Amino acid sequence: MELITKRVYGAEDILPSDVYKWQFLEDIMRKQAQCYGFREIRTPVFEHTELFNRSVGDTTDIVQKEMYTFTTKGGDSLSLKPEGTAGAARAMLEHGLYNDGYPIKAYYLTACYRYEKKNYGRQREFHQFGMEVYGAASAYADAEVMCAAHSIFDRLGVQDVHLEVNSIGCPKCRPNYTAALREYFGQHRVELCDTCRSRLERNPMRILDCKSPVCSKIAANAPKVLDYLCEDCEKHFEEVKSCLNAAHIRYRVNPAIVRGLDYYTRTVFEFVTPDIGTICGGGRYDGLIEEIGGQPTPSLGFGMGMERLLLLLDKQKIDIPAPPVCDLFVIGLGDNAKQKAFSLIEGVRNASLMAEGDIVGRTLKAQMKYANKIHARFCIVIGDSEIEENTATLKNMETKEEKKVPLDEGFFNAFYTAYVESNNSQLLKQLDFMKSN
Repeated sequence: MELITKRVYGAEDILPSDVYKWQFLEDIMRKQAQCYGFREIRTPVFEHTELFNRSVGDTTDIVQKEMYTFTTKGGDSLSLKPEGTAGAARAMLEHGLYNDGYPIKAYYLTACYRYEKKNYGRQREFHQFGMEVYGAASAYADAEVMCAAHSIFDRLGVQDVHLEVNSIGCPKCRPNYTAALREYFGQHRVELCDTCRSRLERNPMRILDCKSPVCSKIAANAPKVLDYLCEDCEKHFEEVKSCLNAAHIRYRVNPAIVRGLDYYTRTVFEFVTPDIGTICGGGRYDGLIEEIGGQPTPSLGFGMGMERLLLLLDKQKIDIPAPPVCDLFVIGLGDNAKQKAFSLIEGVRNASLMAEGDIVGRTLKAQMKYANKIHARFCIVIGDSEIEENTATLKNMETKEEKKVPLDEGFFNAFYTAYVESNNSQLLKQLDFMKSN
């Protein structure tokens, strides 16, 4: 019995006391994505395993070590999605979104799953925000998605977020670089971990992002991909940097960035912070759509870890607006009063304000205590005498001011007037505070 009352290792519950932080972050992400012309897409939490084998790459740590894979009763091999790009690309193909013309711009907010050791900012179930562009080959598209990610950090007010960029070439120039890596790592074969030894022939680039300390030390002195770019890739990378300069986005070239997924080509990038490390990563993946069965389609995008970003907001003590509080708590004493209270509560809710009343049978004292606990802005008590007189006392719980209000149709005008006056008073206090500081 104890087991079923505990969450699964590597997963977290997002409680009501914290959900408002997520909603704040999601709202900014959605608004910024829409500013850049992106529309939301939602895909299943699981896909055919082969989709990830072919997109993420069967030599990556994700596919080899971290995917949650299972076989259905019908014999199909399915996997929980470890990232959002592959599913979005599959949906674009399956539903023929390209028939409406390019570019296609899509964003998503989704849960992802990787079987890895739980660590600070890393969980087995995590949430990812991503933006994907299909059908755009220009360097302007690369710069635009980086600007979009940057705009989210800017809107949130986070500090010390640095953009690092690199180019990892294309199928034309990649073979020369792969050969150079194979020769270099071949000289250190006996020192490499078992996984990297198996990667040496199939995909030596994956050795560059191995987490083993020994392999990382060897990889630090490996040949740099920028020295092997073809003329077209060099030109594209220079154009990307020029676009970033035009947008006044600061960046630095980091030749060590290769990203942990096989589908990347040409531009790759990461947003990193001293506090958390990488909080966003992406790049161009011009071969992905063809790899999963479509026509050659230039594509690019990024993924942003939401848990890591929330940790950063907390670490930098960035204020997140508090969740809305109860606008009106109505106390009804006696059957007739309770009916009237219920009617008033529903009327206030119909005006899109938050109203509550007692639904568990508390005493008057307990109800007042509860109204204070939930930080209700106003409270009104209705008893038999109030019903008889058709008036009651509306109390401002912050200022303690009280005023008589009618209980007929005039109640809503009286309450709304008090509500607006309270809002204006709060606004004036905020302005006075800002002036004094």
